Amino acid sequence: MALHAYEHKTQYYETDQMGIIHHSNYIRWFEEARTDLLRQMGISYEELEAQGILCPVLHVTCDYRSMTRFGETVLIIPILKSYNGIKMTIEYSVTDKETGELRCVGETRHCFLSREGKPVSLKKSYLEVDKMFKDVSSQQEEG
Repeated sequence: MALHAYEHKTQYYETDQMGIIHHSNYIRWFEEARTDLLRQMGISYEELEAQGILCPVLHVTCDYRSMTRFGETVLIIPILKSYNGIKMTIEYSVTDKETGELRCVGETRHCFLSREGKPVSLKKSYLEVDKMFKDVSSQQEEG
């Protein structure tokens, strides 16, 4: 399975008073890229939730390297840094599509919960979903 970067064209409403993209939008872009990564893996957030799996964010970081402006297109590359069936960490790099300049790097950490808010082990209870995450993790380690 060949994974590709998530592409986002910046919007005017994402800018701040200084005419650059407001810092909070990068976190939203991480979520867009993570949602797209799941779709590329063969499952969507909707499908996870229909199976009773929730995947909340536990932690997020974002280190800004250069400014992004309205009208630019950025590529967001999510990498499944770690996965153990109960928790996962995803790293992100955001680059300018035209120049390749690094805009920011970040990370989100997640766990898997039932609808009741109890921890869920995908490798014990959701073998097919676990396999999808393991396949992507090993593929990204190789690539």
